[in-house]
Amino acid sequence: MEFIDEDLLHYAEQHTSPEPALLHRINRETHLSVLRPRMLSGHQQGRLLAMFSKMLQPKQILEIGTYTGYSALCLAEGLQPGGTLHTIDINEELEERVRGYFAEAGLADSISYQIGNALDIIPTLNATFDLVFIDADKINYATYYDLVIDKVRPGGVIIADNVLWSGKVLEKYRRKLDEDTKAVMDFNRKVHEDARVENILLPVRDGLLVARKI
Repeated sequence: MEFIDEDLLHYAEQHTSPEPALLHRINRETHLSVLRPRMLSGHQQGRLLAMFSKMLQPKQILEIGTYTGYSALCLAEGLQPGGTLHTIDINEELEERVRGYFAEAGLADSISYQIGNALDIIPTLNATFDLVFIDADKINYATYYDLVIDKVRPGGVIIADNVLWSGKVLEKYRRKLDEDTKAVMDFNRKVHEDARVENILLPVRDGLLVARKI
C-alpha cells in the first residue's frame, strides 16, 4: 500500500501533525487485536482527512465503512457545532468497541452510527452532505457514488479510499484482473468522466480520489 520510499514516508510522517492521543491508541489497539488492521486510515491519511474536514467545516458528513472508528473521528474534527456525522458499517462485531471510542471522544451525540447494508441505508438518509468518505467494499464503489452524488451540495466533496488498490490498477502490478481491481478501475474512470465534478487522485497511502461537486 506504500508507494514511496519507506524512509521518505517516515520523513513525511515526522513532518505531519501528530495523531491525537485517542487516535494513537485506536491505531495501536486495532493493530494489536482487530483483523485486517491495514484497513485503518492511519496517521498521515487521517491527518489529511481531518484537514479536509476543517477546511470544509461540514454540517453533515457521511462515511461509508466505519471499521474501528479512526477515520470517523478524523472527519469529525471539522464538524460544525450541531452537525452530524453519519457512519455506516456492516460488521456488528466491532460495534461495542467503536461506540466506546465515540463516547470517549465526547461525540456519541454527534455521530449517527448505523450497522447494516449501506446500499439500503443511504437512500433513507434525509440530509444534504458537505463531505462524503467512501471506504467500504470495492465492488459497490460506483453504486455508492451514484447513491450519494445527488445528496451532496454544490461545492461538497466526495473522497474515496483505496483507489490505487495496492498498485493493481496498473497491469504490471497484478497477476490477473480480479473483480475488485476491475471495480476500482471502473470507479476511477466513472468519476473522472463525470462532468458534475472536478477530481484529483492523490497517491497517498493506497490512493485517495477527491471529487468536488461543481
